[in-house]
Amino acid sequence: MRRAVLDARSGRTPDERQEAERALLTHALGLPELVRARTVAGYAAIGTEPGTRSLLEALRVRGARVLLPVLRADHDLDWAEYAGADGLRRTPHGLLEPAGPGLGVDAVTEADAVLLPGLAVDRRGVRLGRGGGSYDRALARLDRAGRRVPLLLLLYPDEIVDHVPAERHDRPVTAVVTPRGVTRFPSAAGG
Repeated sequence: MRRAVLDARSGRTPDERQEAERALLTHALGLPELVRARTVAGYAAIGTEPGTRSLLEALRVRGARVLLPVLRADHDLDWAEYAGADGLRRTPHGLLEPAGPGLGVDAVTEADAVLLPGLAVDRRGVRLGRGGGSYDRALARLDRAGRRVPLLLLLYPDEIVDHVPAERHDRPVTAVVTPRGVTRFPSAAGG
């Protein structure tokens, strides 16, 4: 399933990806969860992922504190504050991370909403990630801290599928934003 999604993404032209990023920005900025969020944990999209740069910048300009992940050697996620596109650096893994100081792995618990990367989501709101478990650990920290915040996924429309394999620790997302609009998942009510 992961390979099929990645193959489909690689078939999108740069113009299609740019148009999708503009539409995602419009739909995401209107989400009540992001309108009222003072701190948003997000990510800087790379390659053929649905673009996030416009959204990150718009949230920052709006006054939200935006935290981005910094991948640690153990594949856990530290977090650092997003200070604009000029403050991002490319890592040897090809990721874009903030160049500023790390805030620690528990900084994600300060978020009022979390933007998640993914490859697909099913009708229950179960997210298919890349399989590394980094975000599962971050979401577990939210649970341990008693933080049931909205989990928002950014995808292309054809990445909403009938079924994604789930494990017991998988938390359903609150909503998926695609260039066509927003789909909410009632099973994830309250975050």
